[in-house]
Amino acid sequence: MFNRSERIAYIYSNSSYYMDRKCKICEKPLKGRTDKIFCSTYCKNQYHKHLRYASKQAAIEINGYLKRNYSILSELLGKNKSQIKIYRNVLEKKKFRFMYHTHFHINSQKKMFHYIYDLAWMEFSDDEILIIKKRK
Repeated sequence: MFNRSERIAYIYSNSSYYMDRKCKICEKPLKGRTDKIFCSTYCKNQYHKHLRYASKQAAIEINGYLKRNYSILSELLGKNKSQIKIYRNVLEKKKFRFMYHTHFHINSQKKMFHYIYDLAWMEFSDDEILIIKKRK
């Protein structure tokens, strides 16, 4: 008869699950706990560093789109105007990305305003867009 530690060692040595487990980064075989994912702290740190880098890059890219959209809207609106109506193709020619905005608001007439910080746009029809500056 086996004692407890011999039984556990026998189960681990004969189980294909435990023999097939490999490190997520360097593919070395894993030894130790059954829920272990990485072979070393170096591999664990590399994995998490890559995750942080990927999410940071996505945020930088989206923020670039928001800044570009904001500058297009503020250029078209000008300094002295609080609202202006333009055609959609004007924004499309300036490579405005309609998908990127910070938030939206639906007014009492069920019209949706898409905001980028303090500037907003609302689609009147397929062709016309109203650009407004939020009052302080």
